[in-house]
Amino acid sequence: MTIRESEARWPGSLKEGSGRVRLGSGVFEGGYSFPSRFENGAGTNPEELIAAAHEGCFSMALTAILAEAGFTPTLIRTVAKTHLGFTEAGPTLTQIDIETEGDVPGIDGAGFLQHAEAAKTRCLVSRALAGVPAMTLKARLAEQTSARS
Repeated sequence: MTIRESEARWPGSLKEGSGRVRLGSGVFEGGYSFPSRFENGAGTNPEELIAAAHEGCFSMALTAILAEAGFTPTLIRTVAKTHLGFTEAGPTLTQIDIETEGDVPGIDGAGFLQHAEAAKTRCLVSRALAGVPAMTLKARLAEQTSARS
């Protein structure tokens, strides 16, 4: 079993304090605060880090699924957007939008979309985020367009 870790430190109150998050691998360390999370202030936030994890996982899952089907992508580019809203429970991820583009020789748009849908289902971060009420997907080839929500 693989275990990954990161560390967050938060001194101070919610609105006046600020924190630092550091990945266990050491490849990223950054600041976060109430303004960076809820007001578009400078720094990172948990939702942005979730989006980064999701797009990385999705891209790898899609590449693996394409390989299983006999396709070798030259590039998969994915952007994930998390929507932070408020519910009775408090701040909540209300939606995640995945947009992926692939340069995949020999595949058509419908086939690429089919494999992208499978990646959305098989990606372990997608599965971990199954409680998010809405998860959309737009998938297109670098020279063709195919979309589905």
